[in-house]
Amino acid sequence: MHTSPSPSPKQGLKRMAIFDEFKKFISRGSVLDLAVGVMIGAAFGKIVSSLTENVIMPVIGWAFGDIDFSNYFIQLGEVPAGYAGNVGDYAALKAAGVAMIGYGEFITQIVNFLIIAMVLFLLVRSINKMVESVKKEQAEAEATAAADTPTDPQLDALKEILAELRKDRV
Repeated sequence: MHTSPSPSPKQGLKRMAIFDEFKKFISRGSVLDLAVGVMIGAAFGKIVSSLTENVIMPVIGWAFGDIDFSNYFIQLGEVPAGYAGNVGDYAALKAAGVAMIGYGEFITQIVNFLIIAMVLFLLVRSINKMVESVKKEQAEAEATAAADTPTDPQLDALKEILAELRKDRV
């Protein structure tokens, strides 16, 4: 009977340190924010897929003669002898094990990517404009505040004297 050696106390402490470090990493807000972002991204992906498959691709298909992009493929292999389905049905041929290049699905995925990229571009662009606007307003407010503050020459002289006295103490 073979028994595995028990971990040394040093190995046990090392495992605990890694576990504690992992707990610290997970409990950070940025990790939780990332997890929420991934979940929202997954949901957004489903919305984009639905938009592409159910709205955009049918319109493109209608514009180009009622084209169904999902059935655009290049058949590489032979159709099995017992196959009774439509030889133009990509999904059925794929299920039957026929080797094919489904470029219609690829076109759909490219459209999905372009939609997501455009939405993200517009989002980042609008956020950048908002940040620029806020920075510009802050700079204008600081410039206005500095220009609007009247200075009294006697008060300025007293401030300089006070600064010199403090410098002499140190």
